[in-house]
Parts: sequence; C-alpha cells; structure tokens
Amino acid sequence: MGRGLLCLLLLQLVGLVVAGGGRWRWQEEFLRLPSSDEATRWAVLIAGSNGFYNYRHQADVCHAYQIMRKGGVEEQNIVVMMYDDIAHNPDNPRPGLIFNHPSGPDVYAGVPKDYTGDDVNVNNFLAVLLGNRSALTGSGSGKVVASGPNDHVFVYYADHGGPGVLSMPADGEYLYADDLVKALKKKHAGGGYKSLVVYVEACESGSIFEGLLPSDISVYATTASNAEESSWGTYCPGDDHDAPAAEFDTCLGDLYSVAWMEDAEAHQEGRLAETLRQQYRTVKNRTSDEGTYTLGSHVMQYGDMALAPQSLDLYYMDTSPATANDHKLAAAGAKGSHSYTVSVNQRDADLLYLWRKYRRAGEGTAEKVEARERLVQEMGRRSRVDRSVEMIGGLLLGGARHKQQVVRAALVEDWECLRSMVRTFEDQCGSLGQYGIKHMRSFANICNAGVPHHAMAKAASLACPSPPPLHL
Repeated sequence: MGRGLLCLLLLQLVGLVVAGGGRWRWQEEFLRLPSSDEATRWAVLIAGSNGFYNYRHQADVCHAYQIMRKGGVEEQNIVVMMYDDIAHNPDNPRPGLIFNHPSGPDVYAGVPKDYTGDDVNVNNFLAVLLGNRSALTGSGSGKVVASGPNDHVFVYYADHGGPGVLSMPADGEYLYADDLVKALKKKHAGGGYKSLVVYVEACESGSIFEGLLPSDISVYATTASNAEESSWGTYCPGDDHDAPAAEFDTCLGDLYSVAWMEDAEAHQEGRLAETLRQQYRTVKNRTSDEGTYTLGSHVMQYGDMALAPQSLDLYYMDTSPATANDHKLAAAGAKGSHSYTVSVNQRDADLLYLWRKYRRAGEGTAEKVEARERLVQEMGRRSRVDRSVEMIGGLLLGGARHKQQVVRAALVEDWECLRSMVRTFEDQCGSLGQYGIKHMRSFANICNAGVPHHAMAKAASLACPSPPPLHL
C-alpha cells in the first residue's frame, strides 16, 4: 500500500470519528498511541485448594475480587483462579452463595471464572503472572497480566503451604518457592511492572521468600506466617449452635486474609489513605491475637522495603471522594469484623469439617457411618505420613538430625533435589496432601545433607512397603 493511500485512509478514519461521535469510539482507540506515562493496576487472585473443607480459600479470593472492583481495578485487569466447587457444593447450606464473614454479604456474585477446575495449576499461574498467553493450557479465559514498566501488580495467593511450597488443587502438584521467585525476577527483567506486591496466605509461607526474594527487583511481599509455623483459619463453626457460622461445617475465612481485607474495607469506607506498611502493622497485630501470639501466627514482610510507604491506592484501593452509597459491600463486610471468632490451625480445618459432619448426622444412618469412616481414614493417613517421614529421616540422617534448626536462609540449596526427593516419596508412599507438606523441611534436610537419590528410594520402600490407601 502506498504512503499516500495509507494517509488518506487514516484521514478518513479521523473524519468518521469526528462525524460519528461516540459511535466510532473504536476508531479513536485504534488511532490512539499508548502513553508511556500511563500506569495500570493489575491483580492475580488464586485459591490453591479444592473441597468444601477448604471453603475459606475460595471465599477469601472471592472477597478479594470484590475489594479490587470496589477499589476501581478494571475487571479485564483482574485474573481469578479458583477450583469453583464451593458455591454449588451439596454441603453448602446457602446454595450458590459464598460468605467470608458470618454476617457479611455474598462475595461470589459477579466473580469471573477465568481459570477453574484443573486449569488451576502451576503452569497456568506462572503463565498468567508472566503475561505469557502461549504457555497457557486448558480452557481458561486466556486473561494474563499483560503489564508494562509503569504498571502496578498485586498478587494474592490463598491455600495450604509447607516449607518451600504452596499447594495446588491436584494431588502432588506444588508451586516451589524457587519457581515463584524466578518468575518474579523474569518479569522484572522484562520490564513487566513498576512495582509488584505479593500477599500469601499459607502455613510456613515465610519460607517462600526467606533467603530467596531479592530486595532490588521492586517486589514487596507479606506472608501469613513465618517460615516454620502454621497459619490459621477463622470464622469457624463452634459448639454453640447460635454462634455465627454455626450453620456451616467449615471455616469461612483465614485470619491473615480477612485481616487485610477487612482493614482495606474500613479504609475505603472511611476514605482514609493507607500505606503498605500501615496495613502490614495492622494485619500483624490482629493475626497474632493482638500481639500475644497465644493464637495466631507471625505475619512477615520481605523484599523491597522501600515500597512499604507506598499508598495502597496504587494497587487496589480507592480513597478518592465519592458519594456515600458507593461502598455498601464494604460497610456490610467490615461491621463487627472480629467481635466473635473461632480460629483453627489451617492443617486441622478439614478435621473440624469431618467431625462436624459426623456429629450432625443422625444416629444409625448411613451418613453417620460414612462421616465416621472419613474421619478415621484421614486420621490414619496422617499417622502413616508422619511415621513414614520419621522413619526415612531416621534411616538417612539418624536420630533427630532431620529436624532442622531454625535458620534465616533459603530452605534448600538444591531445589531440583527437593523436587526429586518429594517425587520419590510420593511414588512409594502416596501424596503428602495438605497435611503432609509440613514435612517438606525434612526432605530439604536430606538434600542439604547430600543424601543420594538411590538411598532415598531405598528408605522410602522400607518405610512404605505397600501402596497407600486413598484419602479425602
């Protein structure tokens, strides 16, 4: 096409825009050049679990989506990844609805189904984060974080975790800490953001960043717990039938998660500006039971501390002046935020669910028998995992040497070794599951001690001479 004809076509398009008004807005968008100074806000929200006993993780993520939208983050810039087996689960006493607070609103309405079911996996999460559409698998929406060098990215991950790993819904699939940090480094090197914030809700979530996350790639991270403790579920059903959440057999939220979200809602409702540092301190105090650490966990922060004074408006909040009607959801969710709570160690939340199912069932019913069998089965599976890991540690390292001392460094030096040791164990002994991943530190210590792979295979065969039974 000649230069003269190209210019003529462009002029005609401009004429159509002027003549047609708003009807030709797409031509206006076509002709507009991207501004190098324009900043866009992006968010990735992922729940790495499934099953009704893990209700809280998807409830957290749905709630986070509502906060992003109320804060003005565009829907096309929010990627939601969750298994989506909670709202319409037969165990849900409120079919089609999800709650993150006993007296709060439904948080499921309007949440996009970007990646659900088996599409919630490590490959797709990292592809979404890196903005790599060509690496996606499955039948998801195809949305990715296509961010640029002036953009701000917020990542929220809620699930089970263990030393150095975060869970995914599929048994035996884990997001290892080194893969996440490598992805963050890669996105930074490619000019994929101006600043990036990561919030992680999981047991031992501090181990994902401790000794690994650099301070010079403009990433700021907070975690629900340090590198060697559990995080906590909250708004759990208690023995009092009149108590909030009593109609549910499972926890509605996670302590760290509802702490940051209800704090955000309160600030949005009051139109009060807040920084990352201020929210970190608020969440830390609430998550640690007002500083006593008698119930709760130690919220941690990692990475580029120079980002801590930044306003949360850069990521997901909107504290600009607005009408009083704009934030009804925030007001409903923030009221009575933690006047009554029953909190449970994350790893025991499934036992709470199974126990309540057993107690609710009528005496002598098939439902009662099934509930008891599931509870006994899970307790037995936990015991087998504990015994087998203990035996392997004793065989390979001797005595209690496999119980690593607390250190402030990366969990393991050779991450490929850790992956190999975990695969070997699971091939012989079955999936570690959301409970068993607490033993990741033991496998890391085997690697750090230089134990060869064949020795691990032999020890696993001795510890687990027969195939493991199925579990939950």
